[in-house]
Amino acid sequence: MKKSQIILVVVVFVAAAALYSLPRVVVDNADDGEALEQEDMASADSVAQAHSTSIPDSERGTVSTLITNLEKAESKEKITIFADSIASFYVSSGMYDSAAYYLGQSADRYPDMESLEKAGNAFYEAFGFAMDEDKVAHLAGQTRDYLNRVLEKQPDRLDLKTKVAMTHVSSTNPMQGIMMLREVLEEDPQNEQALFNMGILSMQSGQYKRAVERFEELIGYHPENIQGQFYLGVSYFEAKQKNKAKKQLQLVKDMTDDPMIISSVDNYLGQL
Repeated sequence: MKKSQIILVVVVFVAAAALYSLPRVVVDNADDGEALEQEDMASADSVAQAHSTSIPDSERGTVSTLITNLEKAESKEKITIFADSIASFYVSSGMYDSAAYYLGQSADRYPDMESLEKAGNAFYEAFGFAMDEDKVAHLAGQTRDYLNRVLEKQPDRLDLKTKVAMTHVSSTNPMQGIMMLREVLEEDPQNEQALFNMGILSMQSGQYKRAVERFEELIGYHPENIQGQFYLGVSYFEAKQKNKAKKQLQLVKDMTDDPMIISSVDNYLGQL
């Protein structure tokens, strides 16, 4: 897949943005079974200051007040309210790492299952948007730290296990993540996110025929998954199955009115 095409796909489906920078590993071959740590903030204010240029002027005072209140709060209820409110402001400004930071602060002070999961999910979202290699590694580590603590108590949470698996794929031991995804699929062969991620990883490693198999399986169980439908078309395209690619991409075009998706589909159709 050409770099320009990858960028276009990422614009359409930003949730998969980090996956194309992952190590190239063999995903589905049965024979292959086998940093920068973000500087600690001296205080919550330093995080706000670091991103202040991205927060609308009309909201900076509110965010600053919420941060001060969070630092002074002692009860779980107040800490949760303030952290959630701060995170909301940062998410609306597209600063997912800052949102995760404050939710992590809340979880660190009162580490119940709900707070840990919320922080882990926030760090995973930030991980999905990160492009810098060192930042990806840091956010992946934070995701694992929080979500693994939930999985210790709730090992049947395959949704969280899938997220942890994807953070391992971006590490120095990517096969650990692949094996975790396989374990998820052994337990739940129809798992939507695991099938999707295995398909994406097959694409990333150039195994387009394998990617076709994964995405065909995915949409067989989950036909409403527009990302899976789209990537199946792209996989057909890359596997030189032009007739199938054209038919599949046209199907995707008929499934949505989203101009970004349609533009990406037209880009591929124009090459067929």
